[in-house]
Amino acid sequence: MRSLRTRLLALWLMLALSGTVSGLLLVELYRQSTNAQVARAEDMVARACRELAARYRSVAAGWHDVGDDGRKSELVAAVQTALGPSPGVEGGIWQADTGSLAYAFPTYEGSGPKTDLPVTELPTIRRVNADVLREDRPVTVHMVGRSQVEIVHACPLHGPVAGATAWTMMRAFTGASRAYNQLLIGLAVLAATVFGSAAWLGGILYLWSRRIGRLEFELAGRDAGAGDFPALTRTGERELDRLVDTLNAAGARLAHERRRASAAERLAAVGRLAAGFAHEIRNPIAAMRLKAENALAIDDDGRRAAALQFILQQVGRLDGLLRDLLAMTQQRKPKPAPIDLAAFLEKTVQAHRELAAGKNVKLAVAPAPPAMPPPEFDAEQMHRALDNLILNAIENAPAGGSIAVAAHYSVGALHLRVRDTGPGVADDIRERVFEPFVTGRSEGTGLGLAVVREIARAHGGEARLLPTDHGAEFEIELPLSSWHH
Repeated sequence: MRSLRTRLLALWLMLALSGTVSGLLLVELYRQSTNAQVARAEDMVARACRELAARYRSVAAGWHDVGDDGRKSELVAAVQTALGPSPGVEGGIWQADTGSLAYAFPTYEGSGPKTDLPVTELPTIRRVNADVLREDRPVTVHMVGRSQVEIVHACPLHGPVAGATAWTMMRAFTGASRAYNQLLIGLAVLAATVFGSAAWLGGILYLWSRRIGRLEFELAGRDAGAGDFPALTRTGERELDRLVDTLNAAGARLAHERRRASAAERLAAVGRLAAGFAHEIRNPIAAMRLKAENALAIDDDGRRAAALQFILQQVGRLDGLLRDLLAMTQQRKPKPAPIDLAAFLEKTVQAHRELAAGKNVKLAVAPAPPAMPPPEFDAEQMHRALDNLILNAIENAPAGGSIAVAAHYSVGALHLRVRDTGPGVADDIRERVFEPFVTGRSEGTGLGLAVVREIARAHGGEARLLPTDHGAEFEIELPLSSWHH
């Protein structure tokens, strides 16, 4: 279904098209108006006069004067032939001493052929022909009236008859009539209405698009890790502001409920963490107590030394447990910086090659893809997260197995992956593998993957276990947008 914006844009285009067509009609009418019509009339009478001169030279070749009526009839026929293709043009042949030698108006629309010279224009005809004889070049004269312009044109005739000239005349209607003016006014009002409507609708569409775009920007520009619905700014449009107020109210209620749910979740997490921590430290403490009691009861220096060594191992385990617990609960805010991804991955993997080789496990890193600009994240925290994933993979990979560390980009994100060829993650803990104290190994603390997830989320990303046919593959996804905040 098309959006309201698309339909309004289509309506605006229709109005703009109508306005353009109306404007073109006005321009065309303007071209048909006074100046355009007069220009065409000037061109037509000039061409007709040249045609008349050509006909005259053909007919009067060898003449010394006009003489009898037969020759005048031939001239009249020549004038009719010359002016026939020119609608609305009348004219003839003029001699300075005699006056009109021939006249014709072959396209006259009256009741019969017009044979009499136009009396009103006769002084102008006489004058323009005299000017041609004096200047020996074509001359054009305009007689402007209220509703028409009369164009009289004359050109010299170089031939056997002395003082002969050809003249043509045409009336160009300027359209200065009441009906024509009303037509122009009506079209002007129509064009103004159409263009005004298009401009008005275009302004509304532009303002609404900007305000809706601002709302979209505010909705999309919130912090990816904040979770709360952003407070939207009122737009000044009554309809949009009702929607903004409703969304802000819903956002406030959502934030309140989210805080309540977060508080409840934190309490539940604290309860689970306390229970898990108590369980994890109780066993080492009980074992250390038993070893200490046995060492005190038996007078054997060797067994006492072994007991002390066991107690030190358990203290180290408890120390690691507390270190991971503090890393998870006291996570500091990341300090992103541009990272050479290939060098970062190689350095991280290099720290574990000796341990992997000791277990006969192949540890490889795939070439990092190039990126411009380079990714930005907290190298120390991300190094710790990858350490946990690689150590976890080394513990689970069998002898002769392999571990692959790789990175690749998708739309808007960087993916860091660690894959091993071990037995994989048991089905009963797959959904809870990132929770504290959830582990598939009896000697594990269950905090390593929880730390990985906390670091990923602190960067605005996420850690996940990917589905595989065999082995296990863990991924840290970092959004690109978080690198340049």
